[in-house]
Amino acid sequence: MYTMNTLKEATEPAYAKINLGLDVVGKRSDGYHLLRMVMQTLSLHDTVTVRVSERGSGIKTVTDSDLIPDDRHNLAFRAAGLLAEKYHIDQGIEIDIKKKIPVAAGLAGGSSDAAAVLRAVNRLFDLGLDLTELKELGLSLGADVPYCIEGGTRLSEGIGEILTPVVPELKDIGVLLIKPGRGASTKEVYEAFDTLENAEHPDTDGIIGAIRSGDIPALGKLLGNVLEAVTVRKVPEINGIKDFLRSNGATGVLMSGSGPTVFAIDERQELLEKMHREALGIFPGYEVILTGTKRSGMTE
Repeated sequence: MYTMNTLKEATEPAYAKINLGLDVVGKRSDGYHLLRMVMQTLSLHDTVTVRVSERGSGIKTVTDSDLIPDDRHNLAFRAAGLLAEKYHIDQGIEIDIKKKIPVAAGLAGGSSDAAAVLRAVNRLFDLGLDLTELKELGLSLGADVPYCIEGGTRLSEGIGEILTPVVPELKDIGVLLIKPGRGASTKEVYEAFDTLENAEHPDTDGIIGAIRSGDIPALGKLLGNVLEAVTVRKVPEINGIKDFLRSNGATGVLMSGSGPTVFAIDERQELLEKMHREALGIFPGYEVILTGTKRSGMTE
């Protein structure tokens, strides 16, 4: 049972992530794919505010994006419902999400919003849940939610729930994101991967080694995503984005998650700013965002 404190609202940033490495290493009997990923938090974030409702019980979700559902199809809505049911919260909960992370982009926007709701409700209703307990609850919502609760530079294994810090974490460097106008279903991407022959698997240990040594040029060469070859078949625009970023000399270029967002990493902020300006003109209708990596701590 919760203990209501004096807070009336709690606000949490919901940070985007990229995959510096994504490998599929097996499949469980229940159909879930076993992964080995190197995950990295970005400074790009949504802002999630959870309030105690003055207008009765239940959960209400409001966003500034017409691409986000406001019902149980919204992971943030389900996160609040999970805690309300488990801890018998009978007061109404209002969730306000200010979106900055592109939707259905391979950047864990929905998972991160859900993680932010779990943290906010935990504070708002003084549930006293620690990081481990929050991650366990988050896993029931989605495989990326435990990582989004913890953040930083992490090796993610299992279906995404086994997290190992990479120490030292990746230093703060610039990241340019470009998301084409159409995407691909994550479910369809993984189904297509299961039929793929001769998949090109990334050197996950090499990626971790480059991060630990602070060797960004080496990291750029090692970036790898086993799903990219599948998603490119569905969204060929990805190749054009990669060609643009590579031709401009970006240190490392890769598709994040199941796509379709492509990112470039580089220590030269001026180069990223130049590519950002050019991309806005070259890729009309695409989402083009200049951001950077962020270390763990989950605060600004």
